[in-house]
Amino acid sequence: MEINAVLSLGVQGEEDSYAGKLYILPPYLTFSSVDRKSVRFTIPLSTIRRVERLNARAGIYALSLGLWHGMKIIVQLTSLRPTADVFCSLLRDSLKVELQRGQMKAVKTFVKTCYSEALVPTESSVGDNEREDGSLISEEKDGSPPRESTYHGGLGLKFKFPGDPKKLREASKIKLWTTYLRAHGRNLTLLRYPQCTRLVQVGLPNRLRGEMWETLSGSLYLRFANPGVYQRTLDENKGRTTTSTEDIEKDLHRSLPEYAGYQDEEGIAALRRVLQAYSFKNPELGYCQAMNILAAAILIYMSEEQAFWLLGVLCDRLLPGYYSQSMHGTLLDQRVFESLVQRCLPIIHDHFQEVDVQLSVASLPWFLSLFINSMPMVFAFRIVDCFFCMGPKVLFQVGLAILKINGEKLLEIQDDGGFLHLMRDYFASLGDSAHPQSSDPRARAITRFQELLLVSFREFAVITDETILSERRRFRSEIIHSIESFSKRSAVRNLKSLERFSKEQAGMIYDALYKAMFMVPNTVIATPPTPSLLAANGEPDERPETRIELRTFQYFLSEIATWARDEKVVSNGFQQRIDRSIAEHEFIDRLFFFWDTSCKGALSFQDLVSGLDGVMFNDLMENIEWFFNLHDKNKDGFLSKDEVLTLSETFLFIFRYEIGDAYLGAVSRFMTNAFEYGDALLPDHEKSEEKPDGESTKPQAGSNTPYLNLATFRMVVLADEVLESFFETDLSASFRLESVPDMDLPPSSSGLLGDIWSNIATADNKKIFHKFTDEIGKTIGKHQVIHRPSIGRYTKLDEPKAHESLLTPSMRKSPSKSSLTTTSSTLSIPATPPMLSVDSSKKLPMRPSEYSPLPMVKAANAALMERSHFAIDDATGDDDTDDESERGADDDQVMDEVDAFLEAHDSGLTAADKEVANDLLHAKPVK
Repeated sequence: MEINAVLSLGVQGEEDSYAGKLYILPPYLTFSSVDRKSVRFTIPLSTIRRVERLNARAGIYALSLGLWHGMKIIVQLTSLRPTADVFCSLLRDSLKVELQRGQMKAVKTFVKTCYSEALVPTESSVGDNEREDGSLISEEKDGSPPRESTYHGGLGLKFKFPGDPKKLREASKIKLWTTYLRAHGRNLTLLRYPQCTRLVQVGLPNRLRGEMWETLSGSLYLRFANPGVYQRTLDENKGRTTTSTEDIEKDLHRSLPEYAGYQDEEGIAALRRVLQAYSFKNPELGYCQAMNILAAAILIYMSEEQAFWLLGVLCDRLLPGYYSQSMHGTLLDQRVFESLVQRCLPIIHDHFQEVDVQLSVASLPWFLSLFINSMPMVFAFRIVDCFFCMGPKVLFQVGLAILKINGEKLLEIQDDGGFLHLMRDYFASLGDSAHPQSSDPRARAITRFQELLLVSFREFAVITDETILSERRRFRSEIIHSIESFSKRSAVRNLKSLERFSKEQAGMIYDALYKAMFMVPNTVIATPPTPSLLAANGEPDERPETRIELRTFQYFLSEIATWARDEKVVSNGFQQRIDRSIAEHEFIDRLFFFWDTSCKGALSFQDLVSGLDGVMFNDLMENIEWFFNLHDKNKDGFLSKDEVLTLSETFLFIFRYEIGDAYLGAVSRFMTNAFEYGDALLPDHEKSEEKPDGESTKPQAGSNTPYLNLATFRMVVLADEVLESFFETDLSASFRLESVPDMDLPPSSSGLLGDIWSNIATADNKKIFHKFTDEIGKTIGKHQVIHRPSIGRYTKLDEPKAHESLLTPSMRKSPSKSSLTTTSSTLSIPATPPMLSVDSSKKLPMRPSEYSPLPMVKAANAALMERSHFAIDDATGDDDTDDESERGADDDQVMDEVDAFLEAHDSGLTAADKEVANDLLHAKPVK
């Protein structure tokens, strides 16, 4: 909750007051002045020890807040009385919660870890006893044990701090900061006035620097709210080896090797622990080069726990995307910096363009390492002070100042090498006088580094946080597109195998994959498993791989396969559009797990490429085998009866919107033939046996026993022209890598409706508009919905004939005369050709949208159970039982069918050939 307020300190003689907004964000209380410069603070509610309502004149609502360090803040609430009452009620309730959590007791223990607690109290003589180099003068007598120190400190306490202590004027800085901290709070209760920023620009004392860094950055509050997390992270992951830990080991001895602390095992071990703990805490990011430079730098002034939390704030909040695998944050800020150079230093920018000098060659390391790797540490740490105090804009201001100061020399360089050499010489001379030839001794005393800060914060003060945010928004899409193109090339290049795809086709798969990840993000956030499961036998963990779960895969497949999406062509008299939705069926789930060869429950880019390769380039026989293996659950080389039914359901799902009865009839014939062939091929002991009364029992096979092998399945498929065509071309062709086009209003639409559409064309408004026009269309009888077929081979209602049976003559008649045919015709769906205008007031024929595959399967199964006997059902193997006259009649019937076939397909026969063929067909058999 926020409320308008006026802030003042409860100190007599100080009448300063600042208007702004007071925020309560449990467990914190925050204030920011209107100009966001005069005063700011963020304090934990647990540091508030007393709240009083002041007795003031009528109409004024004021509170007095007493803080842990003895400060008193007067807050005048300038909003309406009801709003002020609600704010006070929320503040009271939040304070009670903090008291119950025990956080108020934790403050005393925590502040003892801060150096300012020993520095600021009036009775303390720590500041007076500090030497110029930052070390303390011992107050104990000779022979007495040293006093135990409870505040945190970095490697500098043992290995000395960088720079000449006398030139750094440490004692003077300590006294200035002691005065400020006594008046305006410290650590958890620090109030940030303009004087604080000026003191930071002058430079932080070495011993106080670590605490001020974490206070100004906000990592202090994370350390306060998460006691013991750093050590627990190390303990829980002790001995664990990952790809990140291996990379850390490679960079440890390259981290500020010039500092004495990192020439000693103690410093190396501390740096290792901090980097490893962060990689364990944030496994998605892990470790990236240049993180070691930052961690090594802050460890000089901070303890390991302090450095751990500050490193997290740096990587996650202050420099987001700088240390990711794509480094998108760094690349974006480099583009912003180039734009600022073009705006503020156009002559230098034009010269760089003319001689083809890349600005990022020198500036990228500046931003990535906060200048620590570019200039002497003693100067770089001064810039880091300002960075934590004023934010990332400091990097841009300093970078522009460097270019302006060296402007004349930069206009003389001709290549990248000259640019780098000039910058190296300039950074090496930062301690020299900026005006060595001046007659004024004060001018000669100004160093080049002081000149750099002066130019940065005066001449480039126009570069504000709002400027940086605006420029980042301006170039974000450009950088994302560039990174995506690079990532796509890298992902395609890093594939273990392209299979039979070209690089362009693999790139299309990549596009569909990441579109699916954007539209349907994974719902489960990957968390690192336990160390025992993570790394067996000390083997390193692999870096987290991009994988998609089932829901995302369903969207991906809907972009690739025509049958994996439902497309409805909607016409309502106002517009014609295509509504798309993701189809859901057990077949899609089965395909997901079929492609998950590593059994990880998620698919990688390589899994998708390999899976699509296994179906998109197949011929007829390979596609039949692929489809068979997909439905063979236990991979025993046989389909059970249940699996045959499941496979039939898959056919019905794929063919659900096809026009006419061709595909539905093909599925019916498939089921008839499959069970016919399966029963015929059962083992002898399972075949029918004749009962004493002359009746025979049908073959029986369990629902999960092996029933249909690949060869028989292939035979069944080849017995039907529609299924043969499907496996030969249609199945592979249903996988299409090109992007699915959208279709809303026709391009020719204009006038009032076109203008309205152009104004409301957002995702949510489109849905509202579509619903509105659909309702109008239904009212005037113009609304029509037609499902688009997935295969689309047949556009007529004529059903093609099946191939003749490969086993028995009697089955030649089964597709047309069996009871299944009756079922097929009952379930047939006369479909209207696409885009046909139909008056909705008339009764439309049933469309595929009005039925589901399940009733069709049940009806087909019922027909199977009641099917008429075929010749093979009653075969006993005894030729003597055949009636010769009946056999002759059958033979005559077969010859009549052959005669009719030849007459129907008469082509290419001469008159003589026809006469000979006719004589042969009607010749009497010789006995």
